[in-house]
Amino acid sequence: MSDAANKNAAVCRPRFRILLEGEIALGPGKVDLLEAIAECGSISRAAKQVTLSYRRAWDMVDTMNRCFSTPLVESSTGGRGGGGACLTPLGCRVVRLYRDMESAAVSATQKEWKALRQSLKGRD
Repeated sequence: MSDAANKNAAVCRPRFRILLEGEIALGPGKVDLLEAIAECGSISRAAKQVTLSYRRAWDMVDTMNRCFSTPLVESSTGGRGGGGACLTPLGCRVVRLYRDMESAAVSATQKEWKALRQSLKGRD
């Protein structure tokens, strides 16, 4: 059974937080939100998908947009046809780079993780 399929399996997940002037410019929740916006085409629908309030999701997008050189998310206001949101080219690049960092961290720590895992209670 794979780690993802077994809720009791021990897993090691890197969780990066990029801080800028005391704010979390980027972190795992924000990257999840960016991916949901790309998939859903709206901040509102993305917020529901990642189980956030619309207000919290909007605040997270606002923080990211202020922390980067150019916005990561562009949105259009609602109305008769409804609004929407999409990732900018930088937003897409930031998601890709963040996920690449996670993958590199997993690869770089396999030896240590294997040794640590041996000391866990009820290891697989």
